[in-house]
Parts: sequence; structure tokens; C-alpha cells
Amino acid sequence: MTVKEVNKENFRKEVVDLEIPVIVDFWAEWCGPCRMMAPVFSELSEEYENRLKFVKINTQEEQELSAMHNITGIPCMVVMKNGREINRIVGFMPRELLKEKIDSILNQIK
Repeated sequence: MTVKEVNKENFRKEVVDLEIPVIVDFWAEWCGPCRMMAPVFSELSEEYENRLKFVKINTQEEQELSAMHNITGIPCMVVMKNGREINRIVGFMPRELLKEKIDSILNQIK
């Protein structure tokens, strides 16, 4: 599964209106930890196909969406279900640690 770029025009369709949970990576091009997180996020998107959708929001281009979700530090990954925040993960972390956190969050919302 590819990671989809989301903006205010397609946010409802790509995040809010979905049956499955969505993890939204709030990031910026100038952010070193965000760039380090990108390949990890992309790799995990394939592992969770059909269970969790992975999308990205550029905080510089989508300041309104970032403010709406109270993003104060990046990278920030917000797990949402039916448009509501379930949990968030802030900062860079290695693949296995991120996978553990995602698994724990998904187990909470079953």
C-alpha cells in the first residue's frame, strides 16, 4: 500500500469517512527526524494493508489541518478512527518500536 498525501480538500474522503483506522503522519520537509521517519512509515504501510491506512500531511502546506489537530511537534503520527483521534505518537523511533506502538493502539480499538 502506498502512503497517500492528504490535504484539506481530500481529508474527509481519505481519513474521516473510512471504516478502518488511519494513521496520519504530520511532517515537514525541513524536519530531519521526519525525513528519517518517512521510509519506516512507508515500509510499515505495506505490513498493515487493509487494517490501517497510512497517510501524510505536510504541516507547512496544510497549516489549518495541523492547527485543527493541535500539532505542536513533528513528526507526529495521529491514529484516527471515524475522524476522531484515538492516540498519537510523537518523534522519530525505530521500525520495531513504532510497530509495537501501532499494534498496541490497534488492540485498544478492536
